[in-house]
Amino acid sequence: MKGLDRLSQAGVAVLLLLVLLALGSLVSLGGDPDAIVGPRLQPPGADWWLGTDNLGRSMLPRVMEGVGTTLLLSSLAVLMTAVLSVALGILAGYRGGYLNELVMRVVEVLYSFPALVLAILVAAVAGPGQMAAVASIVLVTIPLMTRLVRAAAVSVAGRDYVTSAVISGAGLPRILGRHVLPNVSGTVAVQGTYALSVGIAVEGGLSFLGFGVQPPQASLGVLIQQGGTYMMAAPWLIIGPGVVLVLAILSINVFGDGLRDRLEPRETRSLG
Repeated sequence: MKGLDRLSQAGVAVLLLLVLLALGSLVSLGGDPDAIVGPRLQPPGADWWLGTDNLGRSMLPRVMEGVGTTLLLSSLAVLMTAVLSVALGILAGYRGGYLNELVMRVVEVLYSFPALVLAILVAAVAGPGQMAAVASIVLVTIPLMTRLVRAAAVSVAGRDYVTSAVISGAGLPRILGRHVLPNVSGTVAVQGTYALSVGIAVEGGLSFLGFGVQPPQASLGVLIQQGGTYMMAAPWLIIGPGVVLVLAILSINVFGDGLRDRLEPRETRSLG
């Protein structure tokens, strides 16, 4: 992307490659992830690039399916987080008063929980599955984004063009939509990338512990959990999805750093 440094561009390239792998799984580009294609626990080779699992299934299409599941659930959750955080943060920051106090107290309570502990509590209440994973990611990522959007909205609310809009008789929806929202969009974009990396880590952790995506559907966390059983005899079962999980989180964080440097000048970062 134009304006990003080379490291950030490399992060974007890796992320796009992972997205292509995920899309390839939709058309079975790597093969049927549930098909038994060879002997059990075969190491990587010309026939099976990432080896076979304990049932004789090729790991390549299973990793591709796992990437797709993890990215889809994490992206959906982060989109929900962005919508809720923008609505709550802008209203709390612009209106202030009791609404601000209520939103910030709830956010602080959620923020006080360790991410994985909060995710496990949500999954324990909702029951294991994809919806539990999505709800957990939302509750884990919404506190920080809401706080930062609210801080940015407070700064924007005191600027001259907002005051002029108020004096001219503009309504609240027009002020928020035309003047406040565009000026906090950079904060939302930057925090959205970090929230996505957190979401991928949370989904992987939940699925690894058995609270997230359930077999036979594959996600990166599920594949790592299943591969851990055979870690000594067949380490490739955990190395493949583990490396992909690390690359996904690392590439998104690198891209987020570049996006932050482009959209948020250093003097404005104290808002967080």
